[in-house]
Amino acid sequence: MGTQEAITHIIRLVGGKSNINNVWHCMTRLRFDLIDDNKVEQSEIKKIPGVLGAQLQSDQFQIIIGPKVNTWFEQLQTLLGGGAAAEQDAAAPAKGRKSLVSLFMDTVSGVFGPIVPAIAGAGMIKGLLAGLVALNVVSAKSDTVVVIDLIASGVFYFLPFFLAVSAAKIFKTNEYLAAAVAACLMYPSLIEAAKNLAAGSPDAVSAFWLLNAIPVSVFNYASSVIPVIFSILALSYIHRWVDSFMPDVLKTVFTPTLTLFLAALAALVVIGPVGIYLGKGLALFIEGLFSISASFAGLVVGAIRPVAILTGMHHAMTPIALQNFSDRGYDMLMPMMFMANMAIAGSTFAIWRLSTTREDKTITLSAGVSALLGITEPALFGVLTRYKKAFIAATVASSLASAFIAFFGVRLYGYILSSIFSLPAYIGPYLIFALLGVAIALVLSFVLTTLLVRKEGV
Repeated sequence: MGTQEAITHIIRLVGGKSNINNVWHCMTRLRFDLIDDNKVEQSEIKKIPGVLGAQLQSDQFQIIIGPKVNTWFEQLQTLLGGGAAAEQDAAAPAKGRKSLVSLFMDTVSGVFGPIVPAIAGAGMIKGLLAGLVALNVVSAKSDTVVVIDLIASGVFYFLPFFLAVSAAKIFKTNEYLAAAVAACLMYPSLIEAAKNLAAGSPDAVSAFWLLNAIPVSVFNYASSVIPVIFSILALSYIHRWVDSFMPDVLKTVFTPTLTLFLAALAALVVIGPVGIYLGKGLALFIEGLFSISASFAGLVVGAIRPVAILTGMHHAMTPIALQNFSDRGYDMLMPMMFMANMAIAGSTFAIWRLSTTREDKTITLSAGVSALLGITEPALFGVLTRYKKAFIAATVASSLASAFIAFFGVRLYGYILSSIFSLPAYIGPYLIFALLGVAIALVLSFVLTTLLVRKEGV
């Protein structure tokens, strides 16, 4: 069965085009927002060649594809008529109101999924550069570092633009107006004012006053995440509201004019500042775990990571990590995500070793290698969900390895995929502890899985 034929079957088995409200993808999954979840034939979808698993989670129907998900998504868009969302059947039953958690997960996974290649590529360059500077291979003040840094940092500095366009697709609003709102937050006069305020300049101001009555607080929104996402959400509602009462003859000019003015003002006056504080609050919560004990934070994050991946909620950590990079210049969460992936790989390799049939060995070996490369869904859905004790073993190893590296303060200086090939990004004072953490995750998960599962047989 070819990819196009498989996608045709998927569309039919999720209830047809008329049942698809929206569809997007992350690194490994197609994520559907369906009008009626009861129309899904989940067991049949799992039988389609190339599908690694399927589940209904947080009001999303998720189909696990693996590394080829982007190819599947592009063909899916073509079959749906060129857009991510299909036309709805007016007679179709409306889905009940989503919970806040479901809405949050839909938004985070939908916004970050398409831009992960850009931030992952830039993060790898940034991490490698930090390692080379730490080892004194290159001088931090050299032109070489300046050039490489601008290549690596550009994505993160201008992240609001990437987020704005991606969020506009999720919230079904104009992408160019979304970029325009992001441009307001990134305008040099605002950023320079924020830098002057941070530096304690005598000429610094904490706010600009519109009409001497409305305060526009001074913040540096470069690399920010939450303010942009919520600003574009507001833009989507403002755009629809303005368009609803604007006469047809004036829509071409005055709808975007009024929409941009109101949305930008809302972003600058209310949403941006609230988003900044909310983002800092999320980071402070994680920091609170570290203040209790770095090892305790590692135990908690390492323990919940495999479950978060299994339920599709792992993207919730991405904004926190990015906020840490923005505020502190480094992050300690992503190394823990790395440990979780290595623990999952170790347990999968143990199942591979215990497997007796050639077919099982082929499947588990492929899944284990994918987990080493940072793609854990094949291992989790194709292997570890079949062996609960193996999943428990991976969780224990993830938790202990994360606690170990947290104790020694292992950190990253740029976003990077949690793959075995990410190790060069740790070059520097924390490399030895990162290597030991990987060894603990792989060996402990492998040994625990072997001991626990061997008694039952595979």
